[in-house]
Amino acid sequence: MEFQFMQVDIPEEKSFSVLVQQYDTSSVIHMHKNYELNFVTSGSGKRIVGNHISSFESNDLILIGPNLLHHREFSETEKNIPPECLILYISESLINRDLVQIKELEAIHDLFKRAINGVAFKGDSVKLIKQQILQLAELQGSDGFIALLKLLKSLTEIEEQEILSLTPEFTVSQYKDLDQIKIVYNYVLLNIQDTITLDAVSGLLNMAPGSFCRFFKKRTGKSFLQYVKDIRISIASKMLSNTEKPIAQICFESGYNNLANFNFYFRSIMKMTPSEYRRNFR
Repeated sequence: MEFQFMQVDIPEEKSFSVLVQQYDTSSVIHMHKNYELNFVTSGSGKRIVGNHISSFESNDLILIGPNLLHHREFSETEKNIPPECLILYISESLINRDLVQIKELEAIHDLFKRAINGVAFKGDSVKLIKQQILQLAELQGSDGFIALLKLLKSLTEIEEQEILSLTPEFTVSQYKDLDQIKIVYNYVLLNIQDTITLDAVSGLLNMAPGSFCRFFKKRTGKSFLQYVKDIRISIASKMLSNTEKPIAQICFESGYNNLANFNFYFRSIMKMTPSEYRRNFR
């Protein structure tokens, strides 16, 4: 999979920049060090965020974290309206160094933790974000910063949100009790092709299985069983996009001993078959 690291230039005197971007056929999947809020004003097609692939239409709104691969591939349009996006770039240091210090902005910081995997927003409230981005482009100084905070607050209030990509190797750094979660994560990676039991993992943290399950769900927001499935499917998706290995081999190397089960879990999580996923990255 070809991708590039993109340099995003935010003026030194600002913490954000707004760009109106028309579809460029030469663009490739890319990543950058800043946060990106991306709103489609016109057009439809396929979007890639990390290892998540899905279709989109006008008024699609996503928030993308630093160093997360992403790309929009627009479909041909019959109308004479060029595909276009509004893009708001936000400085990574503003979010992770400055705003994190302000307790009253905890909801905003929690949202940007989720952005490390990419977040899609849905519902009628999404259309209001377009006007806030356009307004932000016209403001300077403290007026612009206050408008930015209002926009971020509006994002936190959108009830319908979807986490897009499975990237446990990035999100692990966001968890509480990081050292203990890292022990679990590393154990899962080292034993991904073997049977992973609750007894073995809970023993690593000197916990009873029931206590471990409650601890893990509270810290990560998902059950340990779902966490293992996510890691296995994440590993499989990377092999599908980056190698020519047969799907049966990828199935076993990602920890499944049954191709039917692998296909079932892959489709339930990624919303497409392994073959379809591989074709989408070609």
